[in-house]
Amino acid sequence: MAKLQVVNLNNKVVGEIALHDTVFAAEVNKSLLYLAVKHYRDSLRQGTHSTKTRAMVRGGGSKPWRQKGTGRARVGSARNPIWRHGGVAHGPKPRSYKFHFPRKMLLGALRSALTDKYNSEGVRVVDEFVLPNHKTKDFNKILQKLEVKKRLLIVNNEDNNNLIRASRNLAEVKLVSSQKVTVYDLLKHQNILFSKSAIEKLQEGLQP
Repeated sequence: MAKLQVVNLNNKVVGEIALHDTVFAAEVNKSLLYLAVKHYRDSLRQGTHSTKTRAMVRGGGSKPWRQKGTGRARVGSARNPIWRHGGVAHGPKPRSYKFHFPRKMLLGALRSALTDKYNSEGVRVVDEFVLPNHKTKDFNKILQKLEVKKRLLIVNNEDNNNLIRASRNLAEVKLVSSQKVTVYDLLKHQNILFSKSAIEKLQEGLQP
């Protein structure tokens, strides 16, 4: 069972936390990660795209020319798909892109993502986020002390208005709770900054 240092906001070590092997030392299943990211991104698609068929395009009510005797190819409508200004054949229509992704597969993908992030030394743990104020500038100084890279995911479960207000103005910082951590967020961000209570809660929920 691996252990990870717990630091305070001044980047001073104040303890350590045990990491479960089933969560942070799991097999990294790349196929499962791909499906999890696809499931997440497909669920965000609106699916409101629509094209007009030949029946919906204005005009084309009469036959352009008679069937025989002109030497030209026979045609029934000026709005058929092969003509300019015609309808679209087999074009997209409003639909939902969502697909069923079993819960066991989702939990397995989360374990794979956490293991991959831990192996790349992208996981940090803070004892708690006690901020003196809600100013983004002061919060940015704290992040510099913690030596975290850009594209930071902060996972914190406590209601912390100062943290919410201080972090929301940073373009590459995202704040979520342990219940809303997604595989997409874990792979997208370079560093994951957990509060101690959040990582304990996440490990508890990911136990097989």
